[in-house]
Amino acid sequence: MTDTGFRQRLAAILVADAAGYSRLMAADERGTIAALDSARTMFRRQIEAYQGRVIDMAGDSVLALFETATGAVSAALAVQRDLDAPHGGVLEDRQMRFRIGVHLGDVFEKSDGTAYGDGVNVASRLQAMAEPGGVIVSESVRAAVKGKLEAVFTDEGEKAPKNIAEPVRTWSVSGTAPIPEPGKAALQPKPAITTSFEVDLSLPDKPSIAVLPFTNLSGDVEQEHFCDGVVEDIITELSRFKSLFVISRNSSFTYKDRAVDVRTVARELGVRYVLEGSIRRADDRVRVTGQLIDALSGTHLWAERYDRVLEDIFAVQEDLTRTIVMAIAPEIDASEIAKAQRSRPDSLSAYQLGLRAATGCHTAYLNSDAAARRRALELADEALSIDPRCVPALSALASAHFQEVVFRTTQDAKASYQLCVEASERALAVDRSEHQPYLWRGMLEVFSATPAVKAAGLSGLRRALENNPNDAMALACLAHGEAVCGNHVRGRELALEALRMSPRDPIRFAFANTLALAHFLAKDYAAGIDWALRSASEAPKFLSPHEHAVMNYVGLGRIEEARHELALVRRAAPEQTEMLLRRGQLHLSDPEQRARATLFFRIAAGMENPSAADALR
Repeated sequence: MTDTGFRQRLAAILVADAAGYSRLMAADERGTIAALDSARTMFRRQIEAYQGRVIDMAGDSVLALFETATGAVSAALAVQRDLDAPHGGVLEDRQMRFRIGVHLGDVFEKSDGTAYGDGVNVASRLQAMAEPGGVIVSESVRAAVKGKLEAVFTDEGEKAPKNIAEPVRTWSVSGTAPIPEPGKAALQPKPAITTSFEVDLSLPDKPSIAVLPFTNLSGDVEQEHFCDGVVEDIITELSRFKSLFVISRNSSFTYKDRAVDVRTVARELGVRYVLEGSIRRADDRVRVTGQLIDALSGTHLWAERYDRVLEDIFAVQEDLTRTIVMAIAPEIDASEIAKAQRSRPDSLSAYQLGLRAATGCHTAYLNSDAAARRRALELADEALSIDPRCVPALSALASAHFQEVVFRTTQDAKASYQLCVEASERALAVDRSEHQPYLWRGMLEVFSATPAVKAAGLSGLRRALENNPNDAMALACLAHGEAVCGNHVRGRELALEALRMSPRDPIRFAFANTLALAHFLAKDYAAGIDWALRSASEAPKFLSPHEHAVMNYVGLGRIEEARHELALVRRAAPEQTEMLLRRGQLHLSDPEQRARATLFFRIAAGMENPSAADALR
């Protein structure tokens, strides 16, 4: 306490005020007083639940202070949720609704518990800007809670509050608050996972396109794999053109089986052009329709229908690809189109089985589903028994064995490793313009402890991206490879690029996991924790982000939280944890980074004194 009787400190300030209070009192004084008493009870309960302190409840207003911005916003959302509950038949114009403002700033606290200062004034002005039932926060609050709440922040622009010296950037907030355990501090909120991961979705400098899943008009569910395979091939063909920006398959396919407005799709994915279409297959005939739309103007650039015998489906794909490219990027010359053509399988039945195997691999990776992976292996083997040169099947085989090693679902890791390598080599012997065989083999090799093998793996990942520069998975894999091989800056750049290329990707948790590692390597531990928690929230069974959270928490000196994350890993994979503590992070190339990561793990396990990290932070 200072001589003046004030204590100055940083706090999160919540200010609330009832909307239309005078009107409500004039209409029904008794009912309004009862509603206000009920609302005050809700405010006090939620403020205390999130470790806040009520400063004042004069009239129809509320003033409270919190140690953290997360607690203040959580309490605000919880209060609005409670107040928005059914009102027992009360007419809408008689319901009591509050405006809430939250700001993070300096306050002066007196010994009697009252609080004053510029921070309180700003919060009060923010409250006045909120809609009834809404929450408005300042930029300082949004920055403090970013990645820590399941909430959506909408930019309301800079405002110049009355009697406040500087403009304040404001955000409206909607979402849910975490539920605190009885008698304990509020639970650590889960990170905010928004549709875009806060990716900048402004249009790229080059022509940009998303290819939506085509509608299956065959009336046969079994033809879904065929339809999806045709579309995936079109995406792959377009992706080979470096002059185009093509949204990856994983994001495009989040719109499958949904009625969508192409303008909405273009806005959510950040592209100008959208291709949609349908496929009808009957016996040995196939009809493919496609239409290309400029989403900015809403105009149809072209529409085409192809009626062919089934064996000509690859010619249809090539025709569609060539037409699209020439329609949206006429500066691409014929030589680049010719260069992008690939070898085609000799057997259509093997090709279709290979597509089903590839779909199964994708499902297995997304859900850590060992049964789906085994079925994918069976389908790939069946395809290869028909056509040993079927590249989709060979790529699926390589992917499945890669997953067997990574997810530790194999009885013999060395054998699975070798099978992945062999499948990759067989696929590349057929078509060296493929990218997936380079991808899966390269990912296994960059995790090798042998420098020469690691270097070969990184080279393979770079070749994969060169062969398909618009594949988000290729970007993400190379990002991780660059990070573990010592170039964390490049790794971070590529991971963010992958998020832009596939902003709705179901496996973006892997992109976030790479960013958690890259920020640890850069000693930006706060950002590392942010990305690790984002990754873990979207893929609870994925252990790697918890491992990265351990290291980043120790980097910030938050040992208890590091131990909590380590306990999660140890329960799920005790042998892996003991190996990490005994042998360290062998996959990291840089000896100093490897030593720092290993030491931080040992500190979290109680095997080293926390002070040992001081010199390395």
